[in-house]
Amino acid sequence: MKAYVIEKYGDQSAVRAAEMPDPEPGADDVLVEIHAASVNPLDFKIRDGAFRRILPYRLPLVLGNDLAGVVVQVGSAITRFAVGDEVYARPDKDRIGTFAELIAVHQNDLAHKPAGLTMAEAASLPLVALTSWQALVERAQVRPGQKVLIHAGSGGVGTVALQLAGYLGAHVATTASAANAALVKELGADVVIDYRTQDFEELLDGYDVVLDTLGGKTLDKSLRVLKPGGKVIGIAGPPDADFARELGANPILRQAMNALSFKTRRHAKRRGVTYSFLFMKASGDQLRDITRLVDAGEIRPVVDRVFPFEQTREAMEYAEKGRAKAGKVVIATV
Repeated sequence: MKAYVIEKYGDQSAVRAAEMPDPEPGADDVLVEIHAASVNPLDFKIRDGAFRRILPYRLPLVLGNDLAGVVVQVGSAITRFAVGDEVYARPDKDRIGTFAELIAVHQNDLAHKPAGLTMAEAASLPLVALTSWQALVERAQVRPGQKVLIHAGSGGVGTVALQLAGYLGAHVATTASAANAALVKELGADVVIDYRTQDFEELLDGYDVVLDTLGGKTLDKSLRVLKPGGKVIGIAGPPDADFARELGANPILRQAMNALSFKTRRHAKRRGVTYSFLFMKASGDQLRDITRLVDAGEIRPVVDRVFPFEQTREAMEYAEKGRAKAGKVVIATV
C-alpha cells in the first residue's frame, strides 16, 4: 500500500511517500480502506519526536491519527461490522497510521460513520470529537448552567467543543480572531473574546471549566478566571503524573512528568482550583455517542480544506503553518 512515513524523527522534510506492506488484521481487527484522514497537531509532535519517550514508536512509522473509510475485511471475532460498512475512527495511540491506503483497527476503536456526512467530513471528527467528549463529558462532567471557557474556538478541537458544551447546556465563552467571531457564535459561543485585541483574563470571571488547547501563558491566565472548585483541562500540556500512570510509565518518567506540571498544579491549588492534562483515548463507544449527536444535528464538522492524497506533505505544512482559517485540514485518499 501507499503511505506517508517517517524513518527518523525530524521536521517536515522527514516525511516521505513509501510503499508499505498491507496490514494483516487479527481476530479482533477490521481492515479499512481509508477514504479520508485529517491532520492534527499531534501528527507534528509525533513526527518531531516530542513524544518519543512516552510513545516509543518503531520506525519507519506511518503517520496519521484519524480516518473515515470502508471495511474491506473483518477478523474472525468481529460481529459488529461487515465488509462494505462505512466507518470512522481514531485508532489506538499504539496503532496509528491513517496517512495510508489501508489500516487495521481494533473493533473497540471503530464506529459506523454518521450517515449524513461525507468521508472528508467524517474523517475530520474522531480525534477532536473524542478529545472534546473526554474533556467536557467524562472529566469535567459539565452540567446545564455552568460557565465554560474554550480556547481557540475556531480550531479543530474548539469547533466541536463549542457545540458539545452548548448541547450540554453550558454558558460558553471562547477566544478567537475577529474574522472568526461569526463562525464561533454560530457554533454556540455566548461570549467571544478577540485574542488579538482583548485579554480574556480581564473580561471573564467565575468560570467552572476551562478547556485549554494552547498551554503556556494562556494556561496560567486560565487558572485565574475559574471560581473556587473550578477545573482547567489542558490538552497542550504540561503532562502530569496521572497521565504517566495511564501510560504505564516507569517511576522515573512519572516523576519527570510530575515535575513538569508541578508549578501549574501548585498555582492551581493556591487558588482552590485544579489542573489536569488530557491525552485522549480511542473509543468506539464514545464515537457512537458522538454519531448520535451528529445525526441529530447537534454537532457538525468544520472543514477548512481538502487535499488529495498525493499532497499529504503539503496538507501537513498548510496545517502546521496555521494557514487554515477554521476547522480541520483533511486528506482525501480515494
